Amino acid sequence: MRFWTRVENTEAGRQKQAIDFVFELIQVAAISLAIIIPVRYFLIQPFYVKGASMEPNFFDHEYLIIDELSYRFRNPERGDIVVFRYPNDPRQFFIKRVIGMPGETVEIQNGQIKIFNDENPNGFVLPEQDYLDQAFTATTRNITLKSDEYFVLGDNRIASLDSRYFGPVKRNQIVGRVWLRGWPLDRWKVFEQPSYSLQ
Repeated sequence: MRFWTRVENTEAGRQKQAIDFVFELIQVAAISLAIIIPVRYFLIQPFYVKGASMEPNFFDHEYLIIDELSYRFRNPERGDIVVFRYPNDPRQFFIKRVIGMPGETVEIQNGQIKIFNDENPNGFVLPEQDYLDQAFTATTRNITLKSDEYFVLGDNRIASLDSRYFGPVKRNQIVGRVWLRGWPLDRWKVFEQPSYSLQ
């Protein structure tokens, strides 16, 4: 009875093994790219927070995953936390919260935000207690949005460069909505759209 197996280690055998290995490597790389590239460029995209404009909900250097797919089927909604290209320099990306929707009039006065639209011609005060520690918005503004414009604000109203200063954001400048905070791990969270009670 044999307890060993004979292996022929010829030059031709080694070359075939090397070619098979390289071919398998190319296949794995091609399949990986076929999966990763569409996901990276059409579905989700990583970003990290830079600055304090969204504190206390987002802090400097937190790592976020942005959902780019949803807005291919629906428009942003009030309360969504979005990443968009800065209107004054499209090379920069900003993160803010959607406050005013297309066609609405946004009035900021006495620290409150009032929204006027077809459903609320007399306006309603935007309830922000779910995501703001102190729901006070400085400055006075009154702006009517066009059909493709959104009014966005940072959650840290005293330290945010937002629509109060650079104006509305156009629909085609919005990259996607914040879907997941992946880092730091102790602040890991999936973000849903806030529900507003407009009583």
